[in-house]
Amino acid sequence: MRLYFTLKMALNALRHNVMRAALTTLGIIIGVAAVITMMEIGKGASLAIQRAMASIGANTVVVLPGSTNIAGVATGSGSKVTLTPQDADAILKECPSIDWVAPVVRARVQVVYNNQNWVPAYVYGTTPRFLDIRDWTEMQEGEAFTEHDVLNSSKVCIIGQTVVKELFGGESPVGKHVRIRNVDFRVIGVLKRKGANLMGLDQDDILLAPWTTLKYRVVASTLSGGNQSSANSANTAETSTLSMIYPYLQQNLYYTQTTMEQLDAAPPIRFTNVDQILTSAHSGDIVSSAIQDVGALLRQRHRLRDSDPDDFYVRDMTELTKTMASTSELMTKLLLSVAMISLLVGGIGIMNIMLVSVTERTREIGLRMAVGAEPNDILRQFLAEAVVLCLLGGTIGILLGRGSSYVISLVLRWPTAISIEAIVAAVLVSATVGIAFGFYPAYKASKLDPIEALRYE
Repeated sequence: MRLYFTLKMALNALRHNVMRAALTTLGIIIGVAAVITMMEIGKGASLAIQRAMASIGANTVVVLPGSTNIAGVATGSGSKVTLTPQDADAILKECPSIDWVAPVVRARVQVVYNNQNWVPAYVYGTTPRFLDIRDWTEMQEGEAFTEHDVLNSSKVCIIGQTVVKELFGGESPVGKHVRIRNVDFRVIGVLKRKGANLMGLDQDDILLAPWTTLKYRVVASTLSGGNQSSANSANTAETSTLSMIYPYLQQNLYYTQTTMEQLDAAPPIRFTNVDQILTSAHSGDIVSSAIQDVGALLRQRHRLRDSDPDDFYVRDMTELTKTMASTSELMTKLLLSVAMISLLVGGIGIMNIMLVSVTERTREIGLRMAVGAEPNDILRQFLAEAVVLCLLGGTIGILLGRGSSYVISLVLRWPTAISIEAIVAAVLVSATVGIAFGFYPAYKASKLDPIEALRYE
């Protein structure tokens, strides 16, 4: 009951000085609105960065074949034939940290349409899950191929915007046919524009087809450094040899296996292989766990002993994700710090006005004490006034901040996202500011001597 009367008296006192109360809350209104707006802009930017990272595969774990070593010469990553489609199926079934898996067969081939030709930067044979992993499920036109097309080795493909521009100009490519190494493919879809990646490479310069079609009908070997369309002329191109430069020297600079050693050695290819396996973890927080799960499973499937090195490589984008996340967090904290300065200025303004109010209402305080009010009653009244002012300013500031972030997203096209945490924090901060900066004026009022207060002019 005492609290009710205290609040009622505080509201009556504020009602008698509406203009002063409005000006007092102005600092809190601006501060809270700044906090809400900055936090929502920061959260929107963070979500935009997360979406951008997801589009380039922030949660993606790439499995590559290992490297062979022939007569002391390492041939580099991807030269060892170790990965199979069965490995991809096993990863999906036995690794709980993995959401999607897509085997990938890469090629570097020429794509021909009528009298136009183009060599896309990326020619991938894969499954529809590739689009889920790369967050590329939305099509500009047409539709994606299905698992049924993969099982049947259907001669269909989907292409990126750059390939459309180079081969078809302004025409729609859906339903038309292109040739890849004299194999006829029907274009069934066009991918939505994605733009350049962080390395500046064009992600739209791409052609996707079922991996079974690309593997069995187009290229049977793994991707080499050159254009596989001109593989037939590769032997004639190798004219600059040591025998031409030094005809009297022996060509073989490294040890060559004997016939018996070659017979004893295992054949390089004994199964259908893929060039890489793309996987997507549940979230960026468990990428390291997903890498361990995939590595342990592949070592078991490839029957590697504890002393044997991995015959595969596992790559992820953890470092890039951490860098982008830390940058976004730093920006949000910076914006919040700037907004908090506004709240501090508003709190100082409230303390200043409340001190003036105590001075102006000295006689009123003395009169209340003379009729029986205790110092604690005076303390609670002035403290309640300060808290009410801050909460009122905080409420208006929340509405103004939400409106400001909406207008910014509408006019400037900046990404914003509602932040419940910021709203709750703004209310708590407003009440805290009211208590912290209103306590001293209230305490000063409660310590006034009634006799001196009644004499005050």
